[in-house]
Amino acid sequence: MIEKALTSADVEFVTTLHGDEQVSFHVLLQPRGDQADRLLRAIDDIALGELDEAARERETPEGDAAKGPAEQALDVSLVALRAAGSTADGRMVEDHPLDALKKVVEEVGADEVIVLTDPHYVEEFFHRDWASRARHKVGVPVLKLFSHSKA
Repeated sequence: MIEKALTSADVEFVTTLHGDEQVSFHVLLQPRGDQADRLLRAIDDIALGELDEAARERETPEGDAAKGPAEQALDVSLVALRAAGSTADGRMVEDHPLDALKKVVEEVGADEVIVLTDPHYVEEFFHRDWASRARHKVGVPVLKLFSHSKA
């Protein structure tokens, strides 16, 4: 599960986690929806010392305006994973992303889930981040990774 396009460092990281073992990726990306809380994102930005980012939070597309950039981010990520020699497919999820994640885990017989996001300190503190919530939902190990850089 990702929230933005994978960087080249992210792709290298996830494709080498299991050494030479052949793995396939089933990528889910959720565009920022109307439920995204700008205040929480701004607090995360401030905690990371990124004051300029906090000030620009209201400029980030949300809801329907976020769908186009999200589709492009998913496409870029899938192309990069395939270029690294992995099998990869994916889809955007908008409603109930943890339900969609559980369904994919069951459909493909996944061995693990990787949640790759930027740090979300407030949500992590209260265990409301994707990885913490997925651990109680999907029935397989959940690995939480932080994105290597801004996409």
